[in-house]
Amino acid sequence: MNALGPSLAPYVRSSRSLKGLVTPIAHWYADLMGYRRMGLKYDDLRTYSYYDSEHTCSLLAIHKTELEELPEVQRALGRLTPREAYDRAYRMKVSLHQSAIHKDLPKDTWVTAKDDVRYLKPHIEAVIKEDEERAAWDNMTINRK
Repeated sequence: MNALGPSLAPYVRSSRSLKGLVTPIAHWYADLMGYRRMGLKYDDLRTYSYYDSEHTCSLLAIHKTELEELPEVQRALGRLTPREAYDRAYRMKVSLHQSAIHKDLPKDTWVTAKDDVRYLKPHIEAVIKEDEERAAWDNMTINRK
């Protein structure tokens, strides 16, 4: 399992009828989660995960380890442009403030579904691809003739 986890999205996107059925439910669920009301985007939430020593997600890991950023996500965060990094830090600061005062942002400042883009996913995918390529090159054997 990698930092992004399993996904049925490619299968759902390939079927027009399934996409039409699932998309409204997905938007409803994202609105229900409330992170957009706090000024966050989806990828702001994806940076932390609980993993045990075998890198498999488990509930027991919550008790064994502290909340930590995955190495793939740390490297992907380092690849953000200065503007993206600033915007992310600002969103985190605003959401922590709103959480402390137990109020949502005013409705006109909520993150809309159109603005909630996956800004970190391409960087995480590139890091994972580089790690897989590095592992393939590290395990290469040379056959002499």
